[in-house]
Amino acid sequence: MKSIDRVLKAISYGKPDRIPLVHSLTFYGAKELGISIEDYFSNPENVVEGQVLMQKKYHNDCYWGFYYGSMELEAFGGNSIFFDDCPPNAGVPIIKSLKDIENLKEPDIEECIGLQKVLQTIRLLKQESNGEIPILGGVISPFSLPIMQMGFGKYLDLLIYNREMFWKLMEINKKYSIKWANAQLEAGATAIGYMDPALSPSILNKDLFLETGWLIAKEVIPSIKGSTAIHLASGIVIPIIEEILQTGTQIISVSANEDIGIAKKLAQSRMAVMGNLNGIEMCRWDKADAEEAVKDIIKKAGKGGGLIISDNHGDIPFQVPENVLLAITSAVEKYGVY
Repeated sequence: MKSIDRVLKAISYGKPDRIPLVHSLTFYGAKELGISIEDYFSNPENVVEGQVLMQKKYHNDCYWGFYYGSMELEAFGGNSIFFDDCPPNAGVPIIKSLKDIENLKEPDIEECIGLQKVLQTIRLLKQESNGEIPILGGVISPFSLPIMQMGFGKYLDLLIYNREMFWKLMEINKKYSIKWANAQLEAGATAIGYMDPALSPSILNKDLFLETGWLIAKEVIPSIKGSTAIHLASGIVIPIIEEILQTGTQIISVSANEDIGIAKKLAQSRMAVMGNLNGIEMCRWDKADAEEAVKDIIKKAGKGGGLIISDNHGDIPFQVPENVLLAITSAVEKYGVY
């Protein structure tokens, strides 16, 4: 079965030949090519080469068009800090005062060099995939983007104490995020990962969630002209699954700190679950650990479709050995057959 058919069958709660596997191999491609992370992301052809090699090597059921989160800060005029062995991080916040929110402008996607590189990557991956392998794009949600735009502490202050300015910032971010997600779909992405860690109960209490991030997700998700997966970047989701269902997303990521079987039961065939291998623990795993972790997920949530096996955060760390990733693949192919 082709990867695209396998994934589509799984998320519709059908029974594919086996459970789909989506290793979050984003910056890990630099390791595959033996170049620096900054060099890797400097050229779309590097990313395409890395994605193709890793898909063949690890039998991944997708290509990743997503680069790194702080690229979206770059679109607003900020910068990224690159490291030798971990994802790029956001540089100095661009919003230092309320006046900066008043003066903030929505980025022109066509003028953003980084975003254009992502779109070119997706176009090239579409040619490589020949319609057989899904291509995953990604967008930082309007609600989580301010963590990079202004820093976590100042953003929480804004959210709690100045709701008027908060909504002004959200209007700018919503317009940008919708356009950016749809631009990726137009370039050839199969689905969009809606990265929204601030939405998780790990960060936000239920009242604030209902008054802010949830309303934004309910508006933005239907405006994205394709399938979406809400990803909370390791944050828990079970306490808000019913509300997540109301956004219309097709897939939800499940934290390694949660029982994926419970999450799937609560989704009740209305939304597929994705997860929930612990990417940090993977760094210390051997083959037996990897196999046991995969078997546990399949036992809890594999029955009846609706499951995609992946890590719980969205980035496989450089420190995860290749033999562990290969062991995960082997276990999925051995125990994930319907």
